[in-house]
Amino acid sequence: MTYNFNDIEKKWQNYWATQQTFKASNQSDKPKYYVLDMFPYPSGAGLHVGHPLGYIASDIYARYKRHKGFNVLHPQGYDSFGLPAEQYAIQTGQHPAVTTETNITTYRRQLDQIGFSFDWSREVRTSNPEYYKWTQWIFIQLFESWYNNDTNKAEDIKTLISKFETEGNTNVNAACDDDIAPFTAAEWNNFSSEEQQDVLLKYRLTYLAETEVNWCPALGTVLANDEIVNGVSERGGHPVVRKKMTQWSMRISAYAERLLQGLDTVDWTDALKDIQKNWIGKSVGASVTFNVIPAVSSSAVETSHKIDVFTTRPDTIFGVSFMTLAPEHELVSKITTPEQKEAVEAYIEKTAKRSERDRMADVKTISGVFTGAYAEHPFSKAPIPIWIGDYVLASYGTGAVMAVPCGDQRDYDFAKHFDIAIPNIFEGADISEEAYASKDHVKIANSDFLNGMNYKKASKRVIFELEKLGQGEGKTNYRLRDAVFSRQRYWGEPFPVYYVNGMPQMIDQAHLPIVLPEVEKYLPTEEGEPPLGRADVWAWDTNQCAVVSNELIDHKTVFPLELNTMPGWAGSSWYFFRYMEDAANRDGVFASEDALKYWENVDLYIGGSEHATGHLLYSRFWVKLLKDRGFVNVEEPFKKLINQGMILGTSAFVYRDESNPNLYYSQGLIEDKNVLPIHVKVQYVNASDELDIEGLKTDGEFGEDFKDAEFILEDGVYKVGRDVEKMSKSKYNVVNPDSICADYGADSLRLYEMFLGPLEQYKPWNTAGITGVHNFLKKLWKLYVNDNSLKVNDAEPTKDNLKTLHKTIKKVQEDIENFSFNTSVSTFMIAVNELTQQKCTSKAILEPLLVLISPYAPHIAEELYSKLGHTESISTAAFPEFDASHLVESSKKYPISFNGKMRFTLELPMDMSKDAIEKTVMAHEKTIAQLDGRTPKKVIVVPGKIVNIVG
Repeated sequence: MTYNFNDIEKKWQNYWATQQTFKASNQSDKPKYYVLDMFPYPSGAGLHVGHPLGYIASDIYARYKRHKGFNVLHPQGYDSFGLPAEQYAIQTGQHPAVTTETNITTYRRQLDQIGFSFDWSREVRTSNPEYYKWTQWIFIQLFESWYNNDTNKAEDIKTLISKFETEGNTNVNAACDDDIAPFTAAEWNNFSSEEQQDVLLKYRLTYLAETEVNWCPALGTVLANDEIVNGVSERGGHPVVRKKMTQWSMRISAYAERLLQGLDTVDWTDALKDIQKNWIGKSVGASVTFNVIPAVSSSAVETSHKIDVFTTRPDTIFGVSFMTLAPEHELVSKITTPEQKEAVEAYIEKTAKRSERDRMADVKTISGVFTGAYAEHPFSKAPIPIWIGDYVLASYGTGAVMAVPCGDQRDYDFAKHFDIAIPNIFEGADISEEAYASKDHVKIANSDFLNGMNYKKASKRVIFELEKLGQGEGKTNYRLRDAVFSRQRYWGEPFPVYYVNGMPQMIDQAHLPIVLPEVEKYLPTEEGEPPLGRADVWAWDTNQCAVVSNELIDHKTVFPLELNTMPGWAGSSWYFFRYMEDAANRDGVFASEDALKYWENVDLYIGGSEHATGHLLYSRFWVKLLKDRGFVNVEEPFKKLINQGMILGTSAFVYRDESNPNLYYSQGLIEDKNVLPIHVKVQYVNASDELDIEGLKTDGEFGEDFKDAEFILEDGVYKVGRDVEKMSKSKYNVVNPDSICADYGADSLRLYEMFLGPLEQYKPWNTAGITGVHNFLKKLWKLYVNDNSLKVNDAEPTKDNLKTLHKTIKKVQEDIENFSFNTSVSTFMIAVNELTQQKCTSKAILEPLLVLISPYAPHIAEELYSKLGHTESISTAAFPEFDASHLVESSKKYPISFNGKMRFTLELPMDMSKDAIEKTVMAHEKTIAQLDGRTPKKVIVVPGKIVNIVG
């Protein structure tokens, strides 16, 4: 019987699907375990071999937990809204739903052929109305909530309204906008409905506000910071500018402290926790208010303005040499003098083209413009020049900084560059970062009432004096900003919102979902409205409670609907709860109370670290909100989180002459030539790095690029250049898992991806290396069967058989629990080699060995397990129990030496006494022959180690 892996794998994949082998139950006497992969987006390119890395790891663990007696939930679905499908729709006119469905079909086929133990009965797709109905519902819950700082949780907005009606807002301690005027209960009750709604928007956890956003004109939409790379859109590489727009925002900043504290309760890596801690950015210091003054300002500048800054070093206030505002700061246009207006406006236009991420990362560029205005120092009353500079961000702190050059290197560089005076307030200290870092030991000087104090005492004194002046207070600040939640796209969740007199109104849950309308084109309108502005049927009839034609809008009973859609992270912020509810019970609720109580949250979550400040942060925020409002029972969505590394591809390059675009030099000929490396498809390159020139020239995907190209050869062939890079379709270095599965089988793919190295590390792919694990599987097969029949029998296992099995059980269990999957593959290879050498045929050994291997190579394990007479899936078998007694040595092979030179070995029982060892060795025929009648001077015996006969 030969190892026909293609037939075997297809057979068992069909069996698992037909039998629903991996379907989880929401009721079980077994302990529960929930294993989840980060939500995949079904791109048109399908999977490459880098994508399954995390899925294979999670699948191994899920299968292992089933063997260990757990009721395992291991679901899969699709994050199927998104910009790529919309861009394809713009280019082709094809509805995104059509391309998304096609892509999902491809993904599902590829995932199935790799043999994942997913419970497909619970599949979700974020673009399905029955799913995003509940995304819309969660949005409504956010709208109907406010954050009570006194109770430290979100509450129903009705409780806030009740406070306003009886007390006004003076004693309300809430997370809210800064520009809320105090009002009494009487004043509240006299407000118009629109005025009350406007006030409430400043308290709600989702709200409308004019916000500085990343606007991508080419894509016609707002982008999140993590969708921008090197100042351009990640999708398409288009320019991005900063722009103010009225947007829906999420008040995630209310949860900043809880998001920080929650990190102490989860089993995540320190590196990942640090990323989130830095993004949340907790700082303790003071808020300081500077007044814009008339003494030095141009007479054309209004001087009633105040500039608030946050500083972690209030003790340095006497070292303030200038102030810097973010170019987007709302006061810039109000305080800039006429003389400086042109320079300021030019600088603002220039910096609008740089993303916040680029500005944060750029520590070398020094740029800024003087506004012409001045602020007054709160203590010395000295005028302080006000500059703008793009190293200050409007979204961080107050968008303004008090610059202390003697305490901060960047402020120092700025001051030196623009020749601004630098007073030194650190007694005997150099102006340097090193001096600033040693602030504990540096006393304040040249600072009026702070002279001689260290920074702690000085900081407290400054805060005390500022509070006396009414120009500041002690404050804790967070870098975390509220999340912009609007996107000017078509292919996303519609908001359940209509507008009455410009104020947003929520559509009742009973009428959800509000389904995406049909549009003629997926571009923004000519007037600049989002694509939904092209819909003809996109108005809300409050009598019929239905979406109706725009022609019926009368602003009495029929009103316009929201034109923006939700961002991609909306549906992925709660999908893990949807999986908890089996498909049969999803109609009435996003997840039932019983399902939520049983599964609680995700026990093991595996995915990429690139989601640390996006998906992971937003989902934690939503779960805390849902917990506050009583909809779920947990504070954190993911107990344990592992970031898998990346499988890298080996790219291939041809070298184009920069002066002749049709001339390409072989890699060995490029020295001293001006050439440009151009990516080509790796399938046209053989193992010797030789290019198939004709194949490249006739490849339609490259168009006319290489049709008339001249390739300069070396030694009769064209040699390409090679480099290891991220596997990407754009780099033409992807390896399709379909071809690997066809040539070597899914089990070989699974084993090889694990064998490449530790799960968390980056690893280069080399298809040639897969033959090693494929040969191992063939050797495993031969251990059980020969050419004609099954070799396994009921023979009693030998001592060596048991030793091999139980050391394998021990190592594999340790490896899986420590997520060291690569070393398990090596352990399997050693075990099969040893059992082959031992000529083992014992079912007592070979059957449990299959269970050990089955999480890694499930298809071959299922096939051989069935050949051993089992009618149930191997996934129902218990994981073998480790018995340490089989690893205890009962005998020892002693080296027998004469005058220190080993002459032969002798196996003796481990419990043999020293005297018995000596007698046995001396009586042995080889000893007698070595001595040849001589009497040794002494015999040295070290039990368990050596015997040395000194003659």
